[in-house]
Amino acid sequence: FVNWYGILMLCGVVVTLVFWSRLARNDERLFMIYLVGLAGAFLGAKIVYLAAEGWIYWHASERLIIWATGKSVLGALLGGYVSVEIAKKCLGYTRATGDWFAMLVPMGIIIGRFGCLLHGCCLGVVCSPSWYAMYDRFGVSRWPAVPVEIGFNLLMIGVFFVLRHTHRLTGQHFHIYLIAYGSFRFFHEFLRDTPHLLGPLSGYQIASLFVVVLGIIGYKRRVRCQQFSASLLESETDGKWVGPSI
Repeated sequence: FVNWYGILMLCGVVVTLVFWSRLARNDERLFMIYLVGLAGAFLGAKIVYLAAEGWIYWHASERLIIWATGKSVLGALLGGYVSVEIAKKCLGYTRATGDWFAMLVPMGIIIGRFGCLLHGCCLGVVCSPSWYAMYDRFGVSRWPAVPVEIGFNLLMIGVFFVLRHTHRLTGQHFHIYLIAYGSFRFFHEFLRDTPHLLGPLSGYQIASLFVVVLGIIGYKRRVRCQQFSASLLESETDGKWVGPSI
């Protein structure tokens, strides 16, 4: 038995690690920020999975194995983002890193979702047989939840490629990804076969709302910082800046 899910998830980590190691050559703090973010992502992925879905296996004989392997992309985004911000604060790193993560995270998710395809997890809801439908191991026709999510992340990579090369919305790319992915997952979750936690909503939908809110807060905060920096630069250029009053 080959655990393709675990293997491809590890490949995703290695790919991002190699890329980030090259960036860290210019500032060794970047590598520490990556490691802290990775640890936070794994912790968040586990916590959100257990809260959203893992609890239903409490009485299952194989619950320890299920809990050990279960993870959530939404939890990884929440835990990773918060951990990176804490690490940057502690290390005194003030430059934006989100534009790099905006390219790396979708690539990592795509690799991991191919593992889902091979593992047969993260299924869509049962649907009528159609050209777009997928069939699970029991031959049941289902919505192609995993391919749709792969397609979404490929689209986002294309969007960020254009934004980077046109120098648009610099410093906001990862905030845009959080808002876009959180919104996508909230609505797409209605087509995924996951347990409901609060009325018609799943735990993953609740987590996706947190991801959207986190992205909006980060976006607005970055706008304020950029506006302050621009006004400060303008004041210095005009020779009128006298510094803050204390």
